[in-house]
Parts: sequence; structure tokens; C-alpha cells
Amino acid sequence: MVKFSEVLFKEVEHIWMDYLSHPFIKELGEGTLPKEKFRDYLIEDYLYLKEYVKVFGIGLVKSKTMDKIKFHYKAIQGILEDENAVHINYLKNFNIDIRKLDQTKSSIENSNYTNYMINIAKEGDLKAIAVAIMPCTWSYFYIAQYLKEKYNSKLSNNYYREWIESYNSQEYQQLVYDWKNYINNICCDLNENEFKTLIDIFKEASLYEKGFWDMAYKSNKNYVD
Repeated sequence: MVKFSEVLFKEVEHIWMDYLSHPFIKELGEGTLPKEKFRDYLIEDYLYLKEYVKVFGIGLVKSKTMDKIKFHYKAIQGILEDENAVHINYLKNFNIDIRKLDQTKSSIENSNYTNYMINIAKEGDLKAIAVAIMPCTWSYFYIAQYLKEKYNSKLSNNYYREWIESYNSQEYQQLVYDWKNYINNICCDLNENEFKTLIDIFKEASLYEKGFWDMAYKSNKNYVD
């Protein structure tokens, strides 16, 4: 029997392939990405994670079993303590005052994406929430794995090595595996309408992900004084 996570991936594989050829990702792997673009991406992603973690929080509130509550709590903890730590390390290298970022306004692309997920979380069930957050969680591993394989021999002197390795770590891989397994378990008996709705959410969120990379590469926003 085909797992629902496999169905989801097949539906967006062409979109995710575009991530791998995106100039931001390509230059990240080569180590040639201008540092100011990476700095601006980190700022936007810091702002993104602030909203993204709220989607998991809504999932926690809607959870009806202790196991699901713990599952969402663990994800929240990972975002706040592990994923955010990598961003903060880089931002400190840019002499960015982290405390001031909470007053920084995110881009329209960023806001549209996070608002989409939050609205899905508010209106939908745990299935919809999981499918809405998964393109971000899963595609970062997909991208990092590709970069590690393609540029492995050149990573030792790559400024972006820590970013690539953090999303390619065993811990992050396990996180992705756990969420795929979770989705497969809760989406094992879908009716036709649920099936179509969840695929549409996954596609839409994957397109928002592409829009985020587009925004990051063309960014000319004056984030810092």
C-alpha cells in the first residue's frame, strides 16, 4: 500500500526540483551566495519561524491525546532551541541585535505564507495542520541532503556549511521521518474530499516555499542600519 507521504511527494516533486536549481540554493552550495543575501534571508526566516511555531502550537491545542500533545511540544521545542540557534549564530556574526528583530516587519511573501498556514491551522484539523507545515520541514532536509551530496568535497571552506549540515543532521532527518510517519498514520483512511484537500494544501505550501526562496534571492530590503 502506498503511503500518503509518498503520494504527497509525487504531487510536488516538480516544484521541489525547482528548489534545487534555484540560484539561492545553488550559490549556497557553491559558497558563492552574497553574504548580505544570506543575512536578509536569515532575518526573514527568523521572523518566519516566530509564526511557524504558532502553527505547531495550534496543533498542540487541538490535540486530544497526550501522545499528540507531546509530539507537537517536541516539534516546538526543536524549532525554538535547535533550528533557531543556527540562525542566531549566523546573525550574531553579522552583528545583528536579535532583540530588535521582533520589531522588524517581515516581507509580504513571508507574511502571506505564514498567514496561510495559521489560517489552515485555525480552520482545519490535525491532518490539515501537519500537511501545511510539512513542505517547509521536509523540503529543507531534501535541499540540504542534495547540497551535501553535490558539494561535499567543497564544504570544508564553505561559509554556509553549518546551515547545510544542520538540516542534513541525523537529528533533523529523524524529525522529518517522525512527521512523515505521523502523517501516514493519521491520513491512512481518508475520504475523497479529504484526500484532495490535503494534497491541495501541500501543493500550495510548497509553492509558498518557492516564493520564499525567490524573495530571499531578490531581496533588497534595508533590514539593518
